[in-house]
Amino acid sequence: MHYSGISYALLPGFRPLQLDLWVPAGGDTYPVVVWIHGGAWQFGDRRYLPPTLEIDAVHDALLEAGIAVASIDYRLAGEAVFPAQLDDAKSAVRYLRRHAAQLGLNVERFGVWGESAGGHLAALLALTAGRTTQEGEPVDAEPVDSVRAVVDWYGVSDLTTMPKLEVPPDVSLPPGTADPIEQLLGGTTPERARAASPVTHVSADAPPFLLIHGTDDVPVPPEQSGLLHAALLAAGAQSELVTVEGAGHIFAGAADITALIARSVAFLAMHLGEGPR
Repeated sequence: MHYSGISYALLPGFRPLQLDLWVPAGGDTYPVVVWIHGGAWQFGDRRYLPPTLEIDAVHDALLEAGIAVASIDYRLAGEAVFPAQLDDAKSAVRYLRRHAAQLGLNVERFGVWGESAGGHLAALLALTAGRTTQEGEPVDAEPVDSVRAVVDWYGVSDLTTMPKLEVPPDVSLPPGTADPIEQLLGGTTPERARAASPVTHVSADAPPFLLIHGTDDVPVPPEQSGLLHAALLAAGAQSELVTVEGAGHIFAGAADITALIARSVAFLAMHLGEGPR
């Protein structure tokens, strides 16, 4: 079953925020993974995949494992500053839980997977579950925004230690938007950077994480995943760190991205379970 263009949030002054949902055929209710796209927080949408991935490669792999997948839009940095992007991801999770019975989803079996900027947001979503958002959702808002497993591909984990991000030369951006982190935060204050850093929010209650990062990643150095991995282990949470030798950002130059997808799906299936229940 495929649902296209579901409006999960309507915010005054902004475009409708939409998601696409794929649910395996048959069965009762399925686990679901929320996919959060990358794009330096400045570009992309729910249909965007980096050029190193085959179209629908991630979605097809999840469906074959008996896991539904929801690909979401969120407000880009040129539309609203942080934490709007995190608020949107939380809203999408709550929407899916609210309508789980209608959509064939199991409310107890939610995971999240993101790449690059989406990996950053996936980590934040998992680490800030149940906390008040910019829109004023109470801490005990229902449905809850928690997830049971996280896959973070080459996401930023500590904005206070990041070098200046450079967008790819073939991407044209308006004047004044060359620094994605500054645009995301609406400035460069250390307080804002810390608040938007997943490492700030690590606790023993964190769900299991799988972090995958290329050793030759320049825009987001592999040390970023190392910092989050170390923080999670120090807090007593579960974390696996996989480094991809010779791979750059978006796994450019990786020998076998299909194997990385398979490992990610296997991790999610282990923690969410496969198929209907």
